[in-house]
Amino acid sequence: MKISIINGPNLNLLGQREPSVYGNQTFEEYFTTLQIKYPAIAFTYFQSNIEGELIDKIQEFGFSFDGIILNAGAYTHTSIGIGDAVKAVTTPVVEVHISNTFFRESFRHQSYISGNAKGVILGFGLKSYELAIQSFL
Repeated sequence: MKISIINGPNLNLLGQREPSVYGNQTFEEYFTTLQIKYPAIAFTYFQSNIEGELIDKIQEFGFSFDGIILNAGAYTHTSIGIGDAVKAVTTPVVEVHISNTFFRESFRHQSYISGNAKGVILGFGLKSYELAIQSFL
């Protein structure tokens, strides 16, 4: 099984950025934990602060992988292009958020991805990614 995790803007700062919201662990540390816990899954991980690069990765993996876990960060609420990329590919995409976006600012309540995703998981910290993995098993 091949699963790609794609993270958007500012998620490279996990472990440093707003630890009260996002925790103290870097994503790279967490990613290593996932690889150990799920040795039968071939994971790829990509992070970018650039919208077009996220779209390129969705398109690259979107026809040959078993699943994509996408945390588009703030682009979730602004990028019609990322939503269209999710809609265009055949690989199922699970939208993930570390925080409960509905508990935050009102602009975070809108997602251009959700309507095209297999599902949405939010508010469980980094555990949200593992719940997304479980949805593909």
